[in-house]
Amino acid sequence: MTIDKETVEKVAHLARLELNETEKQEMIKDMSKILDFMAKLNELDTTGVEPLVYMTGDANVLRDDVVKQQITHREALENAPKHDENYFLVAKVIEK
Repeated sequence: MTIDKETVEKVAHLARLELNETEKQEMIKDMSKILDFMAKLNELDTTGVEPLVYMTGDANVLRDDVVKQQITHREALENAPKHDENYFLVAKVIEK
């Protein structure tokens, strides 16, 4: 498959992109490089190669949930633009 100006314009339209002529020419080059790379990958013999989902053998490696820093209620409210004694005050979003 060859990438031409019409193909770039169609893809740009589908992606809702506005490209000028210089950008279209650059996109032709970039998309052609991508297709060339894919063609090169298709030349590889992958017979007997298991599909790879994860790059490592580890699954669901989780870290311990450790509290690193605690601040007081007062410190949490210090930088709030508006607050009362206990809560952040924000503009009403939902009307009744």
